[in-house]
Amino acid sequence: MSPLLDINLDKIRYNTAQVREKCRQQGIAVLGVTKGFSAMPQIVSAMLAGGADGLADSRMENIIELRNSGFTQPITLLRIPELSDVENVVRYADISVNSEITVMEALAETAQKTEKSHQVILMVDVGDLREGILKEHVLETAKQISRLKGVRLLGLGTNMGCFGGVLPSTDNLGLLVELGFRIENQLGFKLEVISGGGTSTLLLVENRKVPAGINQLRIGEGILLGTDTTNQRKISWLWDDAFVLSAEVIELKSKPSVPMGDIGRDAFGNVPEFVDIGIRKRAILALGKQDVYIEGIVPVDGNLKILGASSDHLIVDVTDTEQDIKVGDNISFQLTYSGLVSASHSRYVAKKFREVQ
Repeated sequence: MSPLLDINLDKIRYNTAQVREKCRQQGIAVLGVTKGFSAMPQIVSAMLAGGADGLADSRMENIIELRNSGFTQPITLLRIPELSDVENVVRYADISVNSEITVMEALAETAQKTEKSHQVILMVDVGDLREGILKEHVLETAKQISRLKGVRLLGLGTNMGCFGGVLPSTDNLGLLVELGFRIENQLGFKLEVISGGGTSTLLLVENRKVPAGINQLRIGEGILLGTDTTNQRKISWLWDDAFVLSAEVIELKSKPSVPMGDIGRDAFGNVPEFVDIGIRKRAILALGKQDVYIEGIVPVDGNLKILGASSDHLIVDVTDTEQDIKVGDNISFQLTYSGLVSASHSRYVAKKFREVQ
């Protein structure tokens, strides 16, 4: 039996509804980010059932599949469009985030040729140093966009926590709002969206510290896992076990804790290190690095310890558990965001959906 990713759609729906309600109270719309689970339609439907105001993904392949699956909701492309792919962007995505005027000119030209209109969110770098233009270039870039035919400047956005680890704050989000005001005053039209980041901004929402004017968040991790990695916390009012990965025990034996013989490199080129703690009871599971990002899974039973993994095998120390683990049993794991991304995308991991009640 393949490793299994058990997906509770009802908990995803609940989490979406909880996030949307807290945000709605402060005038903030919620986009359900679908990239973390490869945009599987069952999960997308659960997000929408929970009240997500729109969808967002960083991969055009996912967006195309969503359209082909019949989803008609507004979809935002979260990764800056590739110049070589502007035709698909205009055809399948309603909105895209942008920072390069060359790309926006190509989007405009394509939109005119196909008699479509495409909306863009100008990304501003407020400190995390991933995508976005610097604040001193925002007004001039907005002017350039306003002169293009075929695209419309929908608003401003920013990203935090994904590269530099910079946390959202009233100061950096306030700067985004202020830049929006400047554009409106200089260019004489209203920006519809000021997009203030993702799950890491939920802490400000909880504490009611989001600056007035921020009216959109793009939420993936919080809805899916009930966690906020950037702020190093579990979100107490959300389910954290909507996704559970399990794999079968294929060997169970007591062995020394240190290998015998000269130590070279493992199958992935690393030199392993071991501490001698005596004979330990070890389970080998039918799960490996080809299946999931091992550093992104955590045993549900806190008395189990992952010792390591090869391409096809996961070695777990089961000495201290109270469970009577046998060959053929399954061991369960919760996932971090990186673990979820890899398990969702893996064709070696089966998926089981619990239907929304």
